[in-house]
Amino acid sequence: MPILSIEGVTKRYGDFTAVNDVSFTAQPGRILGLLGPNGAGKTTAIRMAAYITIPDEGQVMFGDAKVGPASQERMGYLPEERGLYKKMKVGEQLMYFAELKGMDRKVAREKIKYWLERVGALDWVSKKTNELSKGMQQKMQFVATILHEPELLILDEPFSGLDPINAELLQDVIMELKDGGRTILFASHRMEQVEQLCDDICLISRGEIVVNGALNEVKRRYGKNTILMDFEGNPAFLDTLEASGAARIGTRSTRHAEINLLNGTRPKAVLEVAMPHVQDITRFELVEPPMREIFVRAVTEQQGHIDEADAAPSIA
Repeated sequence: MPILSIEGVTKRYGDFTAVNDVSFTAQPGRILGLLGPNGAGKTTAIRMAAYITIPDEGQVMFGDAKVGPASQERMGYLPEERGLYKKMKVGEQLMYFAELKGMDRKVAREKIKYWLERVGALDWVSKKTNELSKGMQQKMQFVATILHEPELLILDEPFSGLDPINAELLQDVIMELKDGGRTILFASHRMEQVEQLCDDICLISRGEIVVNGALNEVKRRYGKNTILMDFEGNPAFLDTLEASGAARIGTRSTRHAEINLLNGTRPKAVLEVAMPHVQDITRFELVEPPMREIFVRAVTEQQGHIDEADAAPSIA
């Protein structure tokens, strides 16, 4: 049985429909990535899952019961906006949040020490929040979210403000929690972290779901249409490919390109265009599209303005 089920929910604010007939589930021991452009309805969906707002239509289930005050006790919610008290000391603040969740003070003290040590922050226990950097505050809020060992974790942009080292640390902790059986709903704009962490994805655009399913299945559905190419030479051939409508160029540099094939273009055609411009090719690999490319295609298709390159004639 899913830990969390969003069933045909719709949420309106006046004449604006933030979420329209959305359904998805978060399964035990799996990480569900909730994705979408700004204003897509992700945060509204998350707030309904956390019982902060209530849907106008449909229902949100936690196990076999509707979400409510009881289910909130079994959830951990990390909002995108920080909710820490600036003048309180870290240890006092974490104890306050733990007791709000009904934790015994002695147990809470042990958990606070464990988690502060785990995230390399035990020395901060006596510091006030306003003395901490944004990254430190994010780690404190994450610890507050997981202290009471919730069954469901709802994380909205959990890596915000973190440097690469601390982002990796938090990533390791999230994977540990997943391996321990926790269910995790994870909203993020960082596509590379979505690919590293998530088992399932749900992509929302303009309040509606445009892609939903297991990450591996979604990537297979889009087929192997992306070339990863490392080369030595003039990268001008990439502009030629894109201008002709044969490909959309993703990430690129003077020596590397991510080439998304369009309109039935064959890999051989890319080589034919590239060879007059490059001295050497050290990598030429056909792969499933990265999550970033799936995101772009799904959103542009749903919004009805496909990139002009998609409609242009192919060179192969």
